[in-house]
Amino acid sequence: MRIMGVDPGMTRCGIGIVESNGGRRISMVAVDVARTKPEMAPHHRLLMIWNAIEHAIKFYKPDVLAVERVFAQENVRSVTGTAQVAGIVMLAAAQSGLPLGMHTPSEVKAAVTGNGRAEKAQVQLMVQRILTLDEPPRPRDAADALAIAICHAWRGGALHMEDTDRSQHGGAGMLPRAEGEDLTPAQRMWANAERLSRRHGAVEPKKP
Repeated sequence: MRIMGVDPGMTRCGIGIVESNGGRRISMVAVDVARTKPEMAPHHRLLMIWNAIEHAIKFYKPDVLAVERVFAQENVRSVTGTAQVAGIVMLAAAQSGLPLGMHTPSEVKAAVTGNGRAEKAQVQLMVQRILTLDEPPRPRDAADALAIAICHAWRGGALHMEDTDRSQHGGAGMLPRAEGEDLTPAQRMWANAERLSRRHGAVEPKKP
């Protein structure tokens, strides 16, 4: 399975593509960061990001898109831009006929590091180890995009592909299962992190 992970952001939007054999082995295909300048008009910035996402889909031909789920935050201006970019990813998935996965920040961190509150540097280091890279992906947006893709790849053991879209918006009955002999320790960790975030409403600072 080829997975395209997107870390949404108006100034820097991370795009990472990985391949998974359905198990723990994951390899990096490509990673990039779409950049826009803050002084540009918002609609022009969104167009540039849309073009980058559309190009990546056509060039790398992923089987599924995964994007970080956006939460309400104190910085309204920041979260608005991030949500707009996330909406572009959702639209791109629909237009391309691709399944869409949405993952919380704590879920991604738990999947990659085993700790739902891991620091950015720890996520970068673990992404490097998981993908056997010579150095941590930089900038952090690139590492985050790859982490989102890795999270979605490992989530496959706990959720059937046809349920991916439905599970993102359902109630408690649609939460990913946290028990089962086929689940890895990391998969159990992120499933529990997802339950906690749904229960308490995770809030995390986001770049502009």
